[in-house]
Amino acid sequence: MRAMGGSVFKYSGLVFLGGVGYGIMATITKTGLAAGFDWTELVASQAFCGAALFLAVFAVSLVRGKRPFKPTKRELASMLLLGACSFSVSVLYNAALPGMPAAVATTFLFQYTWMGIVVQVIATRRPPNRFEVASAVTIVIGMLLVSGVVGEVPEGVEPWSVTLCLLAALVMAVYMYLSARVAVGREPVERGMFVCFGACVLAFAVCPTFFTGGALQEGVWHYGLFLGAAGLVIPVILFGIGTPHISTGLATIMASSELPTGVIVSMLVLGEDITLLQAAGVVIILCGVVISQVPNFLISRGLKAPR
Repeated sequence: MRAMGGSVFKYSGLVFLGGVGYGIMATITKTGLAAGFDWTELVASQAFCGAALFLAVFAVSLVRGKRPFKPTKRELASMLLLGACSFSVSVLYNAALPGMPAAVATTFLFQYTWMGIVVQVIATRRPPNRFEVASAVTIVIGMLLVSGVVGEVPEGVEPWSVTLCLLAALVMAVYMYLSARVAVGREPVERGMFVCFGACVLAFAVCPTFFTGGALQEGVWHYGLFLGAAGLVIPVILFGIGTPHISTGLATIMASSELPTGVIVSMLVLGEDITLLQAAGVVIILCGVVISQVPNFLISRGLKAPR
C-alpha cells in the first residue's frame, strides 16, 4: 500500500538512511585495517555482530509477545544460501579495500546498478528498455571519472583490487535479484536473522581462527558492531519498513544515498582527496540511477511507460 502526503517523506527517509548505512562501511573497514586488524577478521566480526544484533532485536520482539514464524525447510535453506551470497559481497569488497581508496571502492561497488540490468535480462529473457540502456551507459561514464581512468588516476589503486570490487558488484547484483524471491513477505527482522546465520557460516570459513586468534580480545568487535549495524541490521530493517509504502523507483533512488555518503565520509574521516572529476563522476552516476527509474515514475502516475 502506497503512502500518501507527508507519509511519503517519512518512509522515503527510512530508505535513505538504510542506504547511508551501506555507504559508511568502507570507511569503517579502512579504519579497522589501520588499527592493525586483517580484513578476514573484520568481515567475520561483521557477520558475528550482525547476527548477535538481530538476535537481540528478535528477543525483544518475543518479549513483546510477537509470535515467530516457522520457516519451511526450503525457506530456511534459501535464506541461509542468501546469507552466504550476501556475505560473499563483503568478503570480496573487504579484500579489495587494502588496494584502493574507500571512495573509489564505493563507486566500483555501486556498479551493481547496471549489472543488475544484465542479470535481469539473462534471468527473465526480457530485453532492456532504452532507459535501462541509457542508465547503464551513464553509470559506466561516471565510474570512469571516479576511478581515474579519465583524468588523473587516484593514488593507491591496484588492478587486483579493481577486479575484486567489480566481482563484489556482480555478486551484489545477483544477491539483489535473489533477495526479491526468497522468503518474500516474512518479517524483516526474522528473515534478516536467518540470512545473517548463513553469512556466519561463510565468515567463519574465511576466518576459522576468529574466536581463538585473539582478535576478539584485541577489540575487533568494536568495528564489527558498526559494520554489522551499518551493513546488515539497519538496511534490512529500514528497507523492510519503508519500501512497502513507496514506489520501487523512489526506493531505489533514495537508497542511492550509499554512493555520496561513501565518498563524503571517506573524505571527512579518512582525509581522502576528491578531485573535481571524481565529484562530477558521482553526480553522473546518480543521474544514471534516476534515468533508469523514469518508467517507474511514469507508471506510478498512471501514464504508459515508454519502451
